[in-house]
Amino acid sequence: MRNRSMPAGAVIPVLAYPDVEAAGRWLCEAFGFELRLTVGTHRAQLGFGDGAVVVTTLKGGGLATPRDEAFSVMVRVEDVDAHHRRAMRRGAIALTAPASYPYGERQYSCRDLAGHAWTFSQTIADVAPEEWGGRTMGIVAS
Repeated sequence: MRNRSMPAGAVIPVLAYPDVEAAGRWLCEAFGFELRLTVGTHRAQLGFGDGAVVVTTLKGGGLATPRDEAFSVMVRVEDVDAHHRRAMRRGAIALTAPASYPYGERQYSCRDLAGHAWTFSQTIADVAPEEWGGRTMGIVAS
């Protein structure tokens, strides 16, 4: 059953920010999300392709306090270099520059306005996991 009040994705990250409206606006401008739904000033759903992220109010105010890379959100994009330029122009804090990896992805990582870690990934090749040292466990099609 479909519910128009919920994003379609099976996994939906929920991130807390001190100001939901400002965070939603910034995530749309910097990362290319689209505002999907708001609930008062305490919750917003942002869409990106088939995926979504929920933005909610950070209890107690202040900034998120992620320790190193204890958590992050990964988003697939079509042009990681263009996405990186856009995010940096809007004030994202670079953790890694765009780089190509042997598993067929080009990625960069950054922190957003509240300190959350994000990785943006562009597929550049279809590479079997065994070719770069991984193992297929039955859910990856060959």
